[in-house]
Amino acid sequence: MPRTLTVTEMSRKFADYINRVAYRGERFVLTRGNKPVAEIRPLPVGRKLSELPEIMASLPHLTPEEAEEFGRDIDEAREAMNKIPIRDPWED
Repeated sequence: MPRTLTVTEMSRKFADYINRVAYRGERFVLTRGNKPVAEIRPLPVGRKLSELPEIMASLPHLTPEEAEEFGRDIDEAREAMNKIPIRDPWED
């Protein structure tokens, strides 16, 4: 839930509020004359789903032989992981 503060208060401690947004992920609604006029919030991180085709196109293309070898590597890794005993981290 964003905290409400006046534009004047924001301007007096601008750097502090920007740090709170950047490092703590806090959100602030700025008011002027008791009316909301703006919101300061962190920008979303990550990529948009609409960029997925471009991302997929930028990945390296494997030859059939490379894809087969990659599949074998995955299978070997799964087998190796299944041989590792499960350990309860709460046991002494």
